[in-house]
Amino acid sequence: MANLKEIRNRITSIKSTMQITSAMKMVSAAKLKKAQDAITAMRPYASKLTELLQSISATLDGNVGGAYSEQREVNKVLLVAVTSNRGLCGGFNSSIIKKTVSTINEKYNGADVDVFTIGKKGNDILSKEYNVVENNNAIFDDLTFDNTAAIAQHLMDVFVAGSYDKIELIYNRFKNAATQVAMVEQFLPIKPVESDSNVSLDYIFEPSKEEIILELIPKSLKTQLYKAIRDSFAAEHGARMTAMHKATDNATELRDELLLTYNKARQAAITNEILEIVGGAEALNN
Repeated sequence: MANLKEIRNRITSIKSTMQITSAMKMVSAAKLKKAQDAITAMRPYASKLTELLQSISATLDGNVGGAYSEQREVNKVLLVAVTSNRGLCGGFNSSIIKKTVSTINEKYNGADVDVFTIGKKGNDILSKEYNVVENNNAIFDDLTFDNTAAIAQHLMDVFVAGSYDKIELIYNRFKNAATQVAMVEQFLPIKPVESDSNVSLDYIFEPSKEEIILELIPKSLKTQLYKAIRDSFAAEHGARMTAMHKATDNATELRDELLLTYNKARQAAITNEILEIVGGAEALNN
């Protein structure tokens, strides 16, 4: 059994850890509220934009998506993996890394796959075994639509240039503070919309439907990437808050166990001292 000084040192260390994890939990909770409000407010807009795009496309004949809808034989693939810049968030980053690896090995086995990482943690791990062509860590320092749109435009440009035949997003979708769902979402080419004969749009279009579609597609793609990164950002804070909450609970439990051990050891030491004193007194009397 460890002596009393060692136990006291461990108790002090655990109390310090508890203060850190508790503070990180509160910080993540505050950031989560802001990030959750942002993604909650954005989802209806993104959903309605996609719905509008699909509704108009369903009434048109032929390929109106231009270069962004071009379906090619998939030989070169780019996976955009969205992780975080910091750890201490449970399995948040590992779930994306595992999903990326499984997508490469199972879905695109035999194809030439490159990885575009957003977030330091994904780059640190994936770059060891896979070809990470680009990495962006700074996006989370100023997460705005304009900054994200620049990344989306770059992805659109490399697809149009023929550098890649398919681009997919891999990110954590925010469900609640304790649950994040790893998603694999096709970014380019745009999935063909199945025509619905029952679709009836009694609208006057100005300019034409085709021009509206060509204008909406880039905006929709930029919104899709922004929503994915926003989702991941909210999920990260939810995962970190949950992880720090569990860490604080575990530290509290360990502290209580050590306090019990410390009290038992101190009581045993006091009992031994009393026995020694009594034994010494008896020896003097005899």
